[in-house]
Amino acid sequence: MPNDVVDIQAKFDLFSGHWLPKRIAQLNDYDVKLVKLQGEFVWHSHDDTDELFFVISGQLTIQLRDRDVHLGPGQLYVVPKGVEHCPRADEEVQALLMEPAGVVNTGDAGGELTAVVEDI
Repeated sequence: MPNDVVDIQAKFDLFSGHWLPKRIAQLNDYDVKLVKLQGEFVWHSHDDTDELFFVISGQLTIQLRDRDVHLGPGQLYVVPKGVEHCPRADEEVQALLMEPAGVVNTGDAGGELTAVVEDI
């Protein structure tokens, strides 16, 4: 990927699908991704890595088995590795994710919401 300034909103304007992360940059062995979220995802965990959610717009709930984490614009939360979680957005959310390259969005759950990450 080229080492250029990334206009996050312009990148969000390039896609409309939900739960389909798009890679916008790489940092060492990490991918920086944008994703639009709406509805409820799938319960899953990532055994080998933490997962960072940074909300750009909207309200995101990250459901954990023992509590819910509520995020608004400008807020982030790191789901620790191995912790089962299920993101939920009652209305569309725009978020930035950071995680090691190659991490599967549905973690250990797999299924029809598993996405192939594309560069934009």
